[in-house]
Amino acid sequence: MRSHDVLLSELRRSMAALSTEGRVYVRAGRYAESAPDMAELTAQIRALLTQVFEDPAWKRFLAPAVPPAAGAVEGSLELIEAGTAAGLLTSVASVDIVWPSHALMDHAVAARTAKRVVSLLGSDATWWTNHDSDCGAVNLLTPVFDSLIAGTDGTYYAIAVQVADD
Repeated sequence: MRSHDVLLSELRRSMAALSTEGRVYVRAGRYAESAPDMAELTAQIRALLTQVFEDPAWKRFLAPAVPPAAGAVEGSLELIEAGTAAGLLTSVASVDIVWPSHALMDHAVAARTAKRVVSLLGSDATWWTNHDSDCGAVNLLTPVFDSLIAGTDGTYYAIAVQVADD
């Protein structure tokens, strides 16, 4: 395997380890474009949201809604400091957004795995979330509670979203 194939495989394996069936959905990959921009990341986020909307576990909560348009997805994202990415990715994977005392997975395992994902994308990666850091609100991407984090180094991307209904 070439080194980029190894990196992609490790990135996908690590992101898969952060998923929880029916709650935390993940997507990781390599862009087809040689110089991707925000539109390519937004397309990958929409693909992940489509997976959530099509999951039988969520159809009763989400139908007849559809994933937001690309502009709405992009408009909901806030750029975050790279140094906070691992912590937020850990939280999305391990802490229930409605009931914070309920763990979705072991916090220490999630933290190690999230740090690995951030390391794989590297220190020059950019990260976004749908959390508005100025006011603490969340720019929802679904009709239910959701929390999203997405990162990219310009070649690879990693996205996680947790959905919950009260």
